[in-house]
Amino acid sequence: MTSNIYELRRYGIIIFMIVSLAVVVVFLSYSDTLVKDLSRQERNRMQIWADATREIVKSANEIESSSSNSSMDFLLSIIEGNSNIPVLLTDSEGTILMHRNFSLPESVDSLSPLEISDRNLEFLRNKLADMRETSNIIEINMGDAGSQYLYYEDSRLLKALSYYPYIQIVVLVTFILIVYYAVSSTQRAEQNKVWIGLSKETAHQLGTPISSLMAWMELLDNMGIDKDAVAEMNKDVTRLSTIAARFSKIGSRPSMEPGDLNDIAIRSAEYMATRMSRRITLSVSPSNKPLPVKISAPLTEWVMENLIKNAVDAMDGSGSIDVNIYSTKSHGIIDITDTGKGISRKHHKALFNPGFTTKSRGWGLGLTLAKRIIEDYHGGHIYVKRSEIGVGTTFTIEIPLSLKEA
Repeated sequence: MTSNIYELRRYGIIIFMIVSLAVVVVFLSYSDTLVKDLSRQERNRMQIWADATREIVKSANEIESSSSNSSMDFLLSIIEGNSNIPVLLTDSEGTILMHRNFSLPESVDSLSPLEISDRNLEFLRNKLADMRETSNIIEINMGDAGSQYLYYEDSRLLKALSYYPYIQIVVLVTFILIVYYAVSSTQRAEQNKVWIGLSKETAHQLGTPISSLMAWMELLDNMGIDKDAVAEMNKDVTRLSTIAARFSKIGSRPSMEPGDLNDIAIRSAEYMATRMSRRITLSVSPSNKPLPVKISAPLTEWVMENLIKNAVDAMDGSGSIDVNIYSTKSHGIIDITDTGKGISRKHHKALFNPGFTTKSRGWGLGLTLAKRIIEDYHGGHIYVKRSEIGVGTTFTIEIPLSLKEA
């Protein structure tokens, strides 16, 4: 049931990503339509500007009249009306005749190219070279005078509108990531409190019956009960005491003591070997050299026993478990390999989520606590190294070596 929750969450994330992508595509498509519409409007304005320029040149060659003066004023108002689209007007030879709305390196008082400084002229020539590579060019037929060419850039509004959707998407994605991180952090903190509270309460509840059992063990010994039977029972009572101590350590930083990873792994394997079916073989291959680590032995043994028990459960009563202990330059490593059912790749990471389990019976807490012990307390790693359905699984534990002591 719990695994279904994680499956639903995974599918929910996929659906959310698809919907988000669809929204982004629609948004970009709509913005692109707006940009194209505005671009067409600006080209129409520039065409009107080009027509007005042609008429001004034409009117300048005619005899002045009141009507022509009125027309000239109207045409000049069109030219002066462009205050936001950068334009360059050149003759057929490429000589700059007029410029408007450019932020020049040096301020000028006149639009006449004769008074343009060398620095500004160089700037305009570079702009002209760039604008010739675009489609924002309008040819103005001046009749006998030949042709002039109007080059223009997109207005600041059009440029801003073309960038605005991407800026909005970046802001939106950033906001979603921040919210997701905040919610995830809060959820993890709440889960940690639950696991810590559950562990400490379990240790507290086990304390009273364990103390009572210890007293009964002394009484049984004094009553002349078979000593071998009492000794075996005493081992189990001691084991219960150890388990209670382990639970009590969850939630508080355990004391780390020097130890050899070989010894801890072998001790855990030997304990589990006497408590599993004889049809299951458990072999240990220790490292040929000491693996000094700073470690909480009781908690690490718990992790080992948990992984071995899971391996036993995965084999339905028969198979083999191999514990291989070795090292790299910086870590001591334990591989626990079984010949069980195997785990689907999509579940490899989810295995360590609180409550996730592939068993019909189980709370899904063992691997969560194992991950906390190895990664949070020891600064190591625990993960599924490899797994194949019907072949088996290998879990790997990595714990940093105490190099100064190596």
